[in-house]
Amino acid sequence: MEIEILPVPHPKQPIQDETQLVFGKEFTNRMFAMPYDRGLGWHSPKIKPYGPLSLDPAALVLHYAQEIFEGLKAFRRQDGSIALFRPRDNFERFNLSARRMCMPELDVDFCLKALSDLLKLEQEWIPHTEGTSLYIRPTMIATEAVLGVKPADQYLFYIILSPVAAYYKGGLNPVKIWVSDEYVRVAPGGTGEAKTGGNYASSLCAATLAATQGYDQVLWLDGIERKYIEEVGSMNICFVYDNKIVTSPLHGTILNGITRRSILTLATEMGYTIEERALSIDEVLEGAESGRLQEAFGTGTAAVVSPVGHLTYRDKTVSIGGGKTGDLTMKLYDTLTGIQYGRIEDSHNWVTLI
Repeated sequence: MEIEILPVPHPKQPIQDETQLVFGKEFTNRMFAMPYDRGLGWHSPKIKPYGPLSLDPAALVLHYAQEIFEGLKAFRRQDGSIALFRPRDNFERFNLSARRMCMPELDVDFCLKALSDLLKLEQEWIPHTEGTSLYIRPTMIATEAVLGVKPADQYLFYIILSPVAAYYKGGLNPVKIWVSDEYVRVAPGGTGEAKTGGNYASSLCAATLAATQGYDQVLWLDGIERKYIEEVGSMNICFVYDNKIVTSPLHGTILNGITRRSILTLATEMGYTIEERALSIDEVLEGAESGRLQEAFGTGTAAVVSPVGHLTYRDKTVSIGGGKTGDLTMKLYDTLTGIQYGRIEDSHNWVTLI
């Protein structure tokens, strides 16, 4: 398919003071959009001016939440080149989410081309300041106008772009985590491994409650026994015990994080053993109190690596690593961001240059 490029009548200029950037508030001049009709398939791809979508009030996405999305970043390097980190993995995971949500899959190579074309047109929006990036949000929504619980016959796939500031402006600051044993994010057999909006909607109540008590994130436990660690907010989580990294296994209830995969690969190369196994909240608390638990950190696209300093479960609060950022956490953050920004050689072929 040929991508039609439409003119932007009144283009705006990127924010000049990049210290004023915040996450997800500013958007570029253009977006990519492509509709789908059952029987016709994907068609009429366009790069067009960024703007509101026109949806029928009966669009299925508004009533039955048939929607998926992804998140990745474009980085401007010191030599001016533009780098994407593992974009193919993002679109392959997008298709995994599509299958789970009964939505049509996309041609990954075509998506990569569409994204590349969009980034070339919007490259002036990729910020220059150390640690900043251009956040990329591919999304698919069900647009068929009908009231009835069923997979839609019409969809819209689109990509929007947002320049974002460095996640940590004052260095890697450990977060405070509240463990939820009342609310459950997902259950086995549900949509936990899909990146779909409903998973995030179900987390809002507990996240709001945690925030009112001064916590940064919510740690979710399993949906059956409410005993075993799953993931934190929008991040996977890892615990460092005696030269081992323990993290939740991928059994359908947590997201198969691309940052998680990358961090575990790097940690293995640094000599750490990886254990993907069920880890109870009691074991975490005991490890923190005894000192066996040396570090804990979350992994995700936005923060890359987020150190955990304190954890509260019911009426007990424990400190992890003295409430400070651990040496391994810092090393993993520096290594992965070094690869993304071109300061460290990419020996894994993770980076795609535009």
